[in-house]
Amino acid sequence: MRVDRRTVLGYRFRAQQLDRSVRAPGRLRVLDIGVQDGAGGQAALAFAARLEAVPAAPPFGPDRPLALAWSLRGAPYVHRRGELDRVAAGLYPLSEADAAGRLNETGPSVARAGIPALQQYALAVEVMREVVRAPVAKGAASTEATRRLPGPMRRPCRACGTEHISDSAMRAAALTAGIELVPDTAPPVLQPRPSAKVPDRANAAALRRLALSYLTLLGPATQADVADYLGVRRADLAEHWPKDELADVEVDGRRAVLPAELVDELAGAEPPDAVRLLGGMDPYLQARDRDVLVPDRTLHKALWPVLGRPGVLLVDGDVAGIWRPKSSAHTLTLQVEAFAPLPPRVWSGVEQEAERIRAARGAQRVDVKRSG
Repeated sequence: MRVDRRTVLGYRFRAQQLDRSVRAPGRLRVLDIGVQDGAGGQAALAFAARLEAVPAAPPFGPDRPLALAWSLRGAPYVHRRGELDRVAAGLYPLSEADAAGRLNETGPSVARAGIPALQQYALAVEVMREVVRAPVAKGAASTEATRRLPGPMRRPCRACGTEHISDSAMRAAALTAGIELVPDTAPPVLQPRPSAKVPDRANAAALRRLALSYLTLLGPATQADVADYLGVRRADLAEHWPKDELADVEVDGRRAVLPAELVDELAGAEPPDAVRLLGGMDPYLQARDRDVLVPDRTLHKALWPVLGRPGVLLVDGDVAGIWRPKSSAHTLTLQVEAFAPLPPRVWSGVEQEAERIRAARGAQRVDVKRSG
């Protein structure tokens, strides 16, 4: 099957429910792969972009159906609370090399420790469970975890002039250890999930389900795309790749795959007629095939800088500009920079979308400043 990028974007727009066909946050399909949070209320912006009505408050946190946790690649993601155990099992390291990658350690450093990487991971999980028995700030948890870890697992820190558990080890182990994050806390506050089922090995079925979810929401895609998003070593993912459930698709000459049951849906997809303002970490922008989303590579650095990602103006499925917020008193100002001149109907749509951003961020009023 051969399709062009516009067909793919139309498919992804509807697969991710950017058509606002959903009322309840828990029914959003993007939660199948997680919704990344970050500065500026990134997860809240993703919900605001998809739900029929903007939630009065972020729908995730302790004692709520949705939970925030360090999960994919050690970043904070929102998941359905009832699926956290399955996600943890799907993200458990698959091999020594995979565990070393999750811990962000190179082979020689693991070798110097004299402790296999998988064992280091298991020790980090055990220690994190021991120290996070009640809500605790990340720094205090780090101090106590370090005290309990074997000396070779402690990493030197120039900033504080001592040795402690690495940040990557804390983040990689937290979900497996049954730990979630309390939203809007800085430094982060960690909280235990008493009912968590702690896995002691990878679960191939759970991993395949995550892979299929990525392909459903951001497909057609490649095995490398999926591995990069999940933070899984590609060679290990290949052993559990759900190839019998996939169909080959060619996107403007690029070979990829899609769940076979969705081929007809892709074939009938059309570009949307809609304007959206997305947060910089929105699931729509998480696709690893950035050339499909934005063919002009000269724009990639502006869209995906190492630090401080801007929001994105989406017009009919295409990235048409960026936006940045600025708050003062009770007013939220959105500086919207278009990559090319836009018709009045788009700017009218931007004004409407700005109201959603205002509601998601709890501002009293919003102003839109145009450029480009």
